[in-house]
Amino acid sequence: MVEEITIKLFQEQGIRAKWDSEIEDYYYSIIDVIGILTESKNPNAYWRKLKQRLNEEGNETVTNCHTLKMPAKDGKMRKTDVANTTELLRLIQSIPSPKVEPLKLWLAECGNERINEIADPEIAINRAIETYRKKGYSEEWITQRMRTIETRKDLTAEWHRSGVKNPTEYVILTDEISEAWSGMTTRQYKDFKGLKKESLRDNMTNMELILNMLAEGTTTEISKTENPQGFEESKSIAHEGGEFAGDYRKKLENRIGRKLISKNTSENPKSLDDGPQKSLNGFK
Repeated sequence: MVEEITIKLFQEQGIRAKWDSEIEDYYYSIIDVIGILTESKNPNAYWRKLKQRLNEEGNETVTNCHTLKMPAKDGKMRKTDVANTTELLRLIQSIPSPKVEPLKLWLAECGNERINEIADPEIAINRAIETYRKKGYSEEWITQRMRTIETRKDLTAEWHRSGVKNPTEYVILTDEISEAWSGMTTRQYKDFKGLKKESLRDNMTNMELILNMLAEGTTTEISKTENPQGFEESKSIAHEGGEFAGDYRKKLENRIGRKLISKNTSENPKSLDDGPQKSLNGFK
């Protein structure tokens, strides 16, 4: 469901946008983007011609576009064509404009980087570490975050071995673990921290990362022992693994007299360093 209307700035000009919590992405007004990139006096007419050309070319992006009500210049809510981030980037590449060239170059560079990362995954890891450093995360937090990536990879590999193939099932299993240890699904956890598209794990404190890693690591080990077959059996184990970490969280919270789940986010990376503890009973 579309929950709120926001105004996004692009080159210091307003682009109407709506956040959709179901797809966890924004829908952007296409004519606003076209107006800025082409400087057309009639972006609606430009969009009609572009849409016709893309349809004739068999471009599926146009088919995927939606129509939503957004505030017009006269203040009234009027229907307008919108596109999510992926669809919008694809459409922009079809617009012949000098303003689009830097974006096309950036997309090409991203594609090249992705190809290089597939050939050598260490490139992606080093790039991620450097990005975290530039954003102000501590070395301790970065180390913990890298460990969670490895733990997650082990878990998804185990799910795949167990016969879990559908991407939707991976989401459900992840939510099962999250709710069992934290009391919240991934979406609820994001809402708790005030996040939208941002990565939840990039906004977790050291302790939250540890508990989530404990939940996923425990799930992996139980799964390897029980050898589940398919989604339903894996779901039961996911709940058990999450519950194990959840019980530990509650026990530790009672012992130290404070909650371990925090509203702190990466807006202040230093706030994610929540103490000297970097492992739980030797769990790395």
